[in-house]
Amino acid sequence: MNILILGSGGREHAFTHKLVQSTKVNQVFVAPGNAGTNKIATNIPINPTDFSAIKSAVINQNINMVVVGPEAPLVEGVHDFFLNDEDLKLIPVIGPKKDGALLEGSKDFSKEFMIKHGIPTAQYKSFTNQTLAAGKSFLETLNPPYVLKADGLAAGKGVLILDSLQEAKSELEEMLSNQKFGAASSTVVIEEFLKGIELSVFVLTDGKNYKILPSAKDYKRIGEGDKGLNTGGMGAISPVPFADEDFLSKVEERVVKPTVIGLQKDNIDYRGFIFIGLMNVNGDPFVIEYNVRMGDPETEVVLPRIESDLLDLFEGVANQTLNEKEFSVTQQTATTVMLVSGGYPESYEKGKEISGFENIESSIVFHAGTKAENDSVVTSGGRVMAITSFGNSIEEALSKSYENIEKIHFEKMNYRKDIGFDLV
Repeated sequence: MNILILGSGGREHAFTHKLVQSTKVNQVFVAPGNAGTNKIATNIPINPTDFSAIKSAVINQNINMVVVGPEAPLVEGVHDFFLNDEDLKLIPVIGPKKDGALLEGSKDFSKEFMIKHGIPTAQYKSFTNQTLAAGKSFLETLNPPYVLKADGLAAGKGVLILDSLQEAKSELEEMLSNQKFGAASSTVVIEEFLKGIELSVFVLTDGKNYKILPSAKDYKRIGEGDKGLNTGGMGAISPVPFADEDFLSKVEERVVKPTVIGLQKDNIDYRGFIFIGLMNVNGDPFVIEYNVRMGDPETEVVLPRIESDLLDLFEGVANQTLNEKEFSVTQQTATTVMLVSGGYPESYEKGKEISGFENIESSIVFHAGTKAENDSVVTSGGRVMAITSFGNSIEEALSKSYENIEKIHFEKMNYRKDIGFDLV
C-alpha cells in the first residue's frame, strides 16, 4: 500500500517511522514533512489544508490510505472532501469527519457532548460578546483560579488560567470584544478549575470498536518546575505511573465507553484517534478536553511502545474490524525530550544548522521543526527535535535521552532538564 501522511511535525515523523516498518507498506509520502521524514519517506511540498493539491498527490502517487496528523485539516473537513469526491471516496482517511472533529474544533460542543452523555467534566458556561456582562457575573460565582477557553482552534494558545478575578474579567473582555484569539474566541467557555494531576489517554476507534493506546503525560511549560509560558510540549513520558489498572478501568468505564457510545447515539461515524485530556482528581478521572488526533510530543512516546503493525490497525479502522486486530504494547517506559529554538515560544530565529544528531545511539530522533537545506539540516520551527528513549524505568529512559542530547548542537538550543520531575 502507498500511504500519505498529512503534517510536518514530530508526530508525523513518528507515524512515518512506525508505518515504514509494516510489511504491508510499499511507499510512504508525507505532506509537507520535514528533514526527518524525508530520510525514510518522500516529502511532498503541499499544505495539509490545500485539499485540491492533496487530491492531485493522491492520484499521482496512487495513494491507498491517508493518515491525518494535525487538527486543522480535520476541522476543515478533509475526510468529508474525500467522501464527496468521485475519484477519492473509496480511499480511507484515518481521522474523523467534520462533525466528529467538532469535539476539538468547538470547546462548547465538546462540553455539551460530555454533559449530554454523562462523561465526568468540570462544570461550565459559554458566553459571547452579547452575554459578556453575564460572563463577568458568572466568574464572581467561581473560586480562583479561573479557566477561560476560546471555543475554536487557537493553535494551542486559547486557554487561560488566571488567579485574579479582575484579570479574568479583563481577559474575558479581550477575548470576546477585542477578539484576542480572532474568530476562535467569539465564544468563550468558562469552567471550574479542577485540582489534580493531568495525563492523556489515547483511543483508536473505528466508530464501533476501540483500542486504548498507552497513557502519556506531557510537559507544556517552557521552564523547569513547570514555570513560564505554555508551549506545544517540551517532553513526554509513557506510561504514567499513577495511571494504574484501577484508574484506567475507571477511565474506560466512565469516559471511553460513554464517548464511543455517545458518538454512535449522535450519529457521528467517527474513525480515527480520540485524545482524551484527563485530570486525576483524588483517583477519579475528569475530562479536561478532547482532541481529534494524536498529541505532540505524546505520539513520540506512545507509538514507539506499540508492538503491533500500525497499518494493520488502520485497516481495522477503515473496515470497522478493529476488534479483530491484534494489539500489544511493550512494558518498557518511553520518554522524550524536546529540543527547541532559543526564544520559543515567543519569537525565535530559524535556519540554524543542526549537527551531531547522526551520532545518536540507543535513542530515536524525531524531527519536528527541521528542513533539509543543501547538504545540511536546519531549524524551521520552535520545536525542533524530540529525543525518545526506552528504559525499564523513567530514570533509565531519561538518562539515555539526556546523554544523547549532549551530542546535538544548534545555536541557542534550549530544552528542559527536568522532564518527569514530578513522577520520579
